[in-house]
Amino acid sequence: MDIFAIEIIVFLYGAIVGSFLNVVILRLPEEGASVIFPASHCPQCQTSLSWYENIPVLSYIVLRGRCRTCRTHISIQYPLVELAMGVLAVLLMEKFTLSAAFFIYFAYVAALLVIIVIDLYHQIIPDVISLPGILYGLLASFVLPWVSWQDSLIGLLAGGGTFYLIALCYYLITKRQGMGGGDIKLLAMIGALQGWQALPFVIFCSSLLGSVIGIGAMVVQKKGGQSRIPYGPFLAVASLLYLFFDQQILHYMQLYFGG
Repeated sequence: MDIFAIEIIVFLYGAIVGSFLNVVILRLPEEGASVIFPASHCPQCQTSLSWYENIPVLSYIVLRGRCRTCRTHISIQYPLVELAMGVLAVLLMEKFTLSAAFFIYFAYVAALLVIIVIDLYHQIIPDVISLPGILYGLLASFVLPWVSWQDSLIGLLAGGGTFYLIALCYYLITKRQGMGGGDIKLLAMIGALQGWQALPFVIFCSSLLGSVIGIGAMVVQKKGGQSRIPYGPFLAVASLLYLFFDQQILHYMQLYFGG
């Protein structure tokens, strides 16, 4: 089959999964809510959506971003998540082909995407994603040829341990919580899936992104050091950058530290 046709199929597969991720993002923070039942419906008028209203991206465009029944505005989040998952699926295929690594990291990338959006909205990282993700990463290391189980184990211990120490020191100095437990578990999950080798870049890149955005938030919110922004999205973005560009990142890091 032509490579372009395969990419189209993979993109559609990712977009369809992205449509389900929108349901997870909406319902997971709600205590006791199921991500399976009831079927997709308008949050405003509760009308169940027909199959043609659930076509990723296309339905949003055709409906012009509004519910067909009550005309309530539909959040742009829905097509963006579907597009993002479709694009990420294609990038994964280009890097790993349709191998076991593709499917392992497809689930991982989907989890990161859910974490990004939920943390942005609610400033929480659900344990139901990060804790199983840690075990998932450790088990995946027995399949992935470039991440040994030792790398994975060190990664999850070093990732979680590093942020735990940082959070503890910050609290002892300021008597304020500067980093939530969700961030600690997320970095442990990243270390488990990508090995300890990913941690230096992920910590540096997420800190840099967080600092830049944090300064902007301080200016906009006018709260000074009291400004709060979720850190999970920066960790997730840094993890994705390392996942797709690890060879280039390691190359330039070696040049920098070696030169």
